[in-house]
Amino acid sequence: MSMMSAKKLLMIPGPTPVVRSIQNEMGRETIAFGDPAFVGDFSHVVNDLKTLWKTSGEVFVVAGSGTLAMEMAIANSTKRGDPVLVVSHGYFGDRFVEIGQRKQLQVDVLASPWGSIVPLEKIESQLKSKPYQAVTVTHVDTSTAVCAPVEEISRLVRKHSDACYIVDGVAATGAEREYVDEMNIDILFTASQKAFGVPPGLAVLWAGEKALARKKQLGLIPEYYVDFDKWLPIMHDPSKYFATPPVNLIWALQEALRIISAEGLEVRYQRHLRNARAIHCAMESLGMRILAEPAHRAVTLSGVLYPEGIQDIQFRNTLAAEGVQVAGGLGQYAGKMFRLGHMGNIDDHTLVSAVAAIERTLSKLGVLPEIGRGVSAVMKSIESKN
Repeated sequence: MSMMSAKKLLMIPGPTPVVRSIQNEMGRETIAFGDPAFVGDFSHVVNDLKTLWKTSGEVFVVAGSGTLAMEMAIANSTKRGDPVLVVSHGYFGDRFVEIGQRKQLQVDVLASPWGSIVPLEKIESQLKSKPYQAVTVTHVDTSTAVCAPVEEISRLVRKHSDACYIVDGVAATGAEREYVDEMNIDILFTASQKAFGVPPGLAVLWAGEKALARKKQLGLIPEYYVDFDKWLPIMHDPSKYFATPPVNLIWALQEALRIISAEGLEVRYQRHLRNARAIHCAMESLGMRILAEPAHRAVTLSGVLYPEGIQDIQFRNTLAAEGVQVAGGLGQYAGKMFRLGHMGNIDDHTLVSAVAAIERTLSKLGVLPEIGRGVSAVMKSIESKN
């Protein structure tokens, strides 16, 4: 056996691999956040986010995780006692429930069996049954790798409700198609470490005109750090101060947005779709199943169910030794599947390498008689024009 250790490929649902040019921004000498050069960079980031995701509203770039952005969305659109509908496709959809309960909202939940979506007719009848102040949906739930039909849900919300439509884009934004105004999304939020390919630490939230009007109606809210009104002056003029921005992360996000703009968002969406289909073909060719039903599979990650006789820890440890780190299943799928991320700035070389490492692992565990099937499937799928 070679004494050289395999280069680790980070293929979890996030953080995703950080390319060299973004790493370089993290390694720059930090400057004062009031430095005119940084103020200019921060302004560019805010404007680019508005332009790329097409909103006439506002965008907030704040130090924090995706969970902070969830709280920010709820805090600025609801008050104690408000009825809220949570459409949940897994673990992270359910997180909205606790946030809502702590704020003493009246939370109704529509949950689906893991792997499928909440049927649209079920959402429609619930919206008809009573008025809601907010409706939340997770675009891609990383526990199940299910992609929600956010545009169709948006149409139902618009038709039957005056609710603020909140989309959790943490594991979707920059990979699944999202445009704030044209899809009638009132609040969209994400985090830096997923499809943007930036290290963890930034929460990003877009608020459309309706959400901003709703915040005005609410007036002073109990929350301090996540209050839109505290951050708006800074987003309009980053030379102002409320709380310290993470300077190097803002630079890293600026470089990520440069990469996204150079690729083109629509091209990026198509690349993610192509890559996801290639991974699904490869995994199925190796005798594994994808948890999410075919019509609602995310392009950012896959929940891959083990065939009979595979021990989860043994598989993931062996795979890590072969150079690929994946995540385990959550909830009822803990030990029954692994979660493979394929979002952000990863290339074909990484995809093929990951599939090859999965093949080597299955071979070592004695469940793959013939090596090469998965690599062949991923290559054919990548090369096909479909």
